[in-house]
Amino acid sequence: MDQIKIGKFIASCRKEQGMTQAALAEKLGISDRAVSKWETGKSMPDSGIMLELCDFLKINVNELLSGERIMAESYDKRAEENLLAMRRELEKKNRQMLRTEYLITVPTVAAGLVLVFAASFVAMPVWLRIVLLAFAFVMIFAVAFIAVGIEQKAGYYECQSCGHRYVPTYWQVNLALHTGRTRYMKCPKCGKRTWQKKVLTKEE
Repeated sequence: MDQIKIGKFIASCRKEQGMTQAALAEKLGISDRAVSKWETGKSMPDSGIMLELCDFLKINVNELLSGERIMAESYDKRAEENLLAMRRELEKKNRQMLRTEYLITVPTVAAGLVLVFAASFVAMPVWLRIVLLAFAFVMIFAVAFIAVGIEQKAGYYECQSCGHRYVPTYWQVNLALHTGRTRYMKCPKCGKRTWQKKVLTKEE
């Protein structure tokens, strides 16, 4: 998707409706800075407010994602193109989130293990040893909770029994047995427990 083109289209439609950025932002319950970012192509409207935005701008979602008015004869083709583009964007976003998980987790766990090693084998006062061990464990557990949160939100888990892809709750992911990003969980569709792999999209 061409964010610059979409941004210019949003600005044009907003002006057609006689609204300022501040007025549109107020209707949507967001900041005018967010509207400015859309119109300059720095970000895209969140999917949760796209329908409401389109309603205010008197356009449809397909036109919004295309960045232009669409003639009836080319509507279906453009809709398919936009769905594929959104799917690619979602995959990209999920891949970036999972990469961030590694970038946060690996260095933190390594630093924590170094602290544990130092506290265990380097000569130092007992109070300092306790402080280092406590800090190391708190740091490792804290980043573990953050990493699980990132993994839970990025993409889906696929049931190996029925193939259903879904997003489990944070605690379902957190408390599940796992190896890497594969977790032993109960599928909400078929009810069976399987080792479910992390996938990036809803569709196969």
